[in-house]
Amino acid sequence: MPKNHGKNARTRDMFAKPFRKAGTPSLSKYLITYRVGDIVDIKCDGSIHAGMPHKYYHGRTGVVFNVTKTAVGVEVLKAYKHRLIRKRVNLRIEHVAPSRSRENFLQRVKENDAATKEAKKTGEKINLKR
Repeated sequence: MPKNHGKNARTRDMFAKPFRKAGTPSLSKYLITYRVGDIVDIKCDGSIHAGMPHKYYHGRTGVVFNVTKTAVGVEVLKAYKHRLIRKRVNLRIEHVAPSRSRENFLQRVKENDAATKEAKKTGEKINLKR
């Protein structure tokens, strides 16, 4: 059992970069536009120490509530005792990525809309449950 309880304790693998991906992030990371209300994934980049979140938030998904020149504010739900607390965390954009969690849902909505239109034309009843 490790005895140290610092901010970055036990993050050797968590903040490590993959093999042959060392160094600063590419420019495409900085060119992504974030808007208030976007769903983002928090993924710490070990090569950038500034604006790095606490290790608890690594891998969490949240909603952008504030956008500045170099950073974004993300609202994350944190389980504490018997409730969920809304935590607001300010992070540099190097530690954030657009979430893909809603892609399947939006795809399903499109397919369901197309199926309902087709069913209305033919006049038959359709079941859209998963």
